[in-house]
Amino acid sequence: MKNEETPKTPIEDVHVLTAHDFEALGVQHMAFVKKVEEGGTVQWGIFAADGTPIGLAPSRDVAFAAVRQHDLEPYSTH
Repeated sequence: MKNEETPKTPIEDVHVLTAHDFEALGVQHMAFVKKVEEGGTVQWGIFAADGTPIGLAPSRDVAFAAVRQHDLEPYSTH
């Protein structure tokens, strides 16, 4: 019986991830929350991992709750 090594898939060997692959990691599982000023009012912006604006909330707590309601993991930015 030959001792053949099983070829690694890209997920098993991070050295074969392209920059695009690396950027896509977690995109569907996270959202970013950041303080924004809209019309002189401070609100909390909710953004997809790729930077796409998703919505606004009146407070950080409400923004985090909204993100979690959509089965995403919220992260703060500054």
